Amino acid sequence: MFDKLRKGLSSAVNKIVVTELKAEKLQPILDDFRLSLIENDVAVPVAYFITDELEKRLEGRQVNRLGDRKDLVKDTLHEVLIDILTPKEPINLIEKIEQKRKTNEPYVIMVVGINGTGKTTSIAKVTNFLLKKGYSVVLAGSDTYRPGSIEQLEQHAKKLGVKMIKHDYGADPAAVAYDAISHAQSHGIDVVLIDTAGRIQTDRNLMNELAKIKRVVDPDLTVLVIDSLIGNDAVLQAEEFHNSVTVDANILTKVDADVKGGASLSVAHVTGKPIIFIGVGQEYKDLQLFEPEMFVDMMLK
Repeated sequence: MFDKLRKGLSSAVNKIVVTELKAEKLQPILDDFRLSLIENDVAVPVAYFITDELEKRLEGRQVNRLGDRKDLVKDTLHEVLIDILTPKEPINLIEKIEQKRKTNEPYVIMVVGINGTGKTTSIAKVTNFLLKKGYSVVLAGSDTYRPGSIEQLEQHAKKLGVKMIKHDYGADPAAVAYDAISHAQSHGIDVVLIDTAGRIQTDRNLMNELAKIKRVVDPDLTVLVIDSLIGNDAVLQAEEFHNSVTVDANILTKVDADVKGGASLSVAHVTGKPIIFIGVGQEYKDLQLFEPEMFVDMMLK
């Protein structure tokens, strides 16, 4: 995981450590480092943020011992990466569900994204996560377009032992979501997870339909599922979905296979929206709460 990015970060640290901490000495190294970040799918504005912050925080620092200097450079890079990955408004999913539970209303999560990102599998993993925490869940099969989508979600629902609300293919996806929420309200279910049809973010008609579902069900949380392997396209997807339906949080999938790591840094910084989970495998249990400290430690170890 993150092998290429880790090598780039390590190389930059080693070069800076043996360099005088003056702007004119740092700049050529940071220029190379910026290029390395961009080659690892870090979005250009994010790569500039990292290198500019490093220069700003390191310039003029006086450290004599080589060991101390290495610690200073590593600690400074660690701080910059933490700043990128720490959202201004973090989301504690469990706290939010508990708050909604006190009103005797279900917490509604609408999940969006393009086809092939692992959206439906992520819904199953989140369901498993919530069940393990003791919450009841109902699924809404609001992807009424893609052949096999209802059966795929239904299969997950059966394996996990939860109810799924569905209509026929071609039905109004907003109506399916509405029925799932009504079911949760009448049965005292804690959480509704709504699966929506995958769509390319530039397809205006489909994006408008997604906005319609959101208007009808007014979810508590809208989550975008992003494939971490698509590089800089992750940022474009995140921006387009956010502009159309106002995304509150992100789930990054396939992180275990990501050797570059740039999408993770870019999505968090460019959108300003938190990553709440990362997918790290094929099993239901292979979903981790996103923790910036742990993530940065993996990049710098």
